[in-house]
Amino acid sequence: MKKIIVQKICLCLLLATFNSIDTFAAVEKPTDSWIRAGGLGQKPKRITNAFPLSDQSNEGDWEKYELMSDEFDGARLDPNKWHPVNPKWLGRQPAFFYSGNVSVSKGKLHLAMKKQEVPEMPKDKGYHTYTSAAVQSKAKVKYGYFEVKCRPMKSHGSSSFWFYESSPELWTEIDVFEIGGGAPGFERKYNMNVHVFRTPTENKHWSKHGLWAAPLNLADGYHVYALQWDTERIKWYYDGVLVRWIENTHWHQALTLNFDSETMPKWFGLPKDKDLPSTYSIEYIRAWKNRE
Repeated sequence: MKKIIVQKICLCLLLATFNSIDTFAAVEKPTDSWIRAGGLGQKPKRITNAFPLSDQSNEGDWEKYELMSDEFDGARLDPNKWHPVNPKWLGRQPAFFYSGNVSVSKGKLHLAMKKQEVPEMPKDKGYHTYTSAAVQSKAKVKYGYFEVKCRPMKSHGSSSFWFYESSPELWTEIDVFEIGGGAPGFERKYNMNVHVFRTPTENKHWSKHGLWAAPLNLADGYHVYALQWDTERIKWYYDGVLVRWIENTHWHQALTLNFDSETMPKWFGLPKDKDLPSTYSIEYIRAWKNRE
């Protein structure tokens, strides 16, 4: 009788342990989230460039973060703030990140995709036929508000704005957007995502994608896209209106800021010759941090 009671107690303790593990695992990934369904409703009006479009009265107590802010009003990319390539990545095959496709003119940063091959392209690593472009910040940042006004390229090439950093212990990523502005079926899709590739306790990739359907083709004009990132939540905005948020369970690592265009054969398909060259143009990037 005592043996049976002891066995039952052990079983109960074992089940309780498994339940605790399951509960812990469940809260490890974002479980609380929201995404907009339908149109934007009333959009905020721009009163000042000093604060985010979604917070013109500065209720968030923002101050400009100059290391990641740029109006692109010079004749070339600011070498103190930006790399004209991605220092750690050559691009998504077959397109090769080529610094010659990055330019600044008429108050905008331009990233081009072309059907061309250049001597720097390592064909033995799968790069051929296309060149694309990437710009990465020299500084890293953890938390803040990041706003761009841009027009995605109108081709199968992606237009992307994202944050990431990889180290032996941590590798995380936040995608503000990945847009296939000329890819059939993707013209109005505002793709947002977060990734975890590696942590001290995890070594497998997972992500949490979000999609909002815009009321018009995204590559047809300039719009304001923004990310608000803090310890509790990650939020995405379009023209100053909140379109998605998730709880922040993993993204507490200092990250680089990135603009790029990639070939994504399995998602958007390869570019059509008639659509190239195509250009992704960024009017500004404005960054803020909370006052300390």
